[in-house]
Amino acid sequence: MSGGLVVVTGGTGVLGRAVVERLVEQGREVRVVSRRPASGGERPYGWAVADLRSGSGVAEALAGADVVVHCATAFGRGQEAALARNLVAGAQAAGEGAARAPHVIYVSIVGIDRIPFGYYKGKLESERVFARSGLPYTIQRATQFHDLVRTLFAGAAKLPLVPVPSVRFQPIDVRDVAVRLAELAAAEPACGRAPDIGGPAVREARDLARAYLAATGREGRPLLPLSLPGRAFGALRAGANLVPGEPYGRIGFEEYLAGLPAPKRLAYRKQ
Repeated sequence: MSGGLVVVTGGTGVLGRAVVERLVEQGREVRVVSRRPASGGERPYGWAVADLRSGSGVAEALAGADVVVHCATAFGRGQEAALARNLVAGAQAAGEGAARAPHVIYVSIVGIDRIPFGYYKGKLESERVFARSGLPYTIQRATQFHDLVRTLFAGAAKLPLVPVPSVRFQPIDVRDVAVRLAELAAAEPACGRAPDIGGPAVREARDLARAYLAATGREGRPLLPLSLPGRAFGALRAGANLVPGEPYGRIGFEEYLAGLPAPKRLAYRKQ
């Protein structure tokens, strides 16, 4: 079991904020890593400025860390893996002279080895970066977040007919993911993948779309089912994005929507 400093990269993002909040509630010592200086008043956690894209300041930001929860992410070809490599270099440098290098926990996505989206390929390569790093590490794959599913429907709902792919999702709330990450931060490294986690129910996309439309006062809007071609959507139709068995998440999509401030169309922020 681990009780030392936990550093959270991407600690100002959707998932990162939930992780920081959970760790602080548990009385853990926490440090957020961001590219920007802290603003505002007192906060119950530390702050470090570093740029994971360039590697600048990363080793210093991770100094003294017992655990690093890597929630930061980047879009664009090669960028996600670049973040992983810079984090590994910083963690290795921070671990020099210490009893043990920090335990790195990487947040990944269910099905990335079967669904050939460009971003997913970057996540898969990042998993390999950590596996080759020599660091103590744990990879946690999760299904799509409620925030992402809502954002997809928010964009689609601007059209006269709401296009909805003929696939299923098992969306999970970031608060449920944060619970699991806090558990991993208190455990020994898996040196591999922890069991995948998913939301409380497998849902047809059209059902989730109707729930979103109802929550935003647009009940009855017509849906346009789409059966999209290609290997990626074929893998989605086959359920590669789902977690069979007992679900980990407990917060459903409707409960998540009900907790958003009106109007429930907040812009999705990068994790």
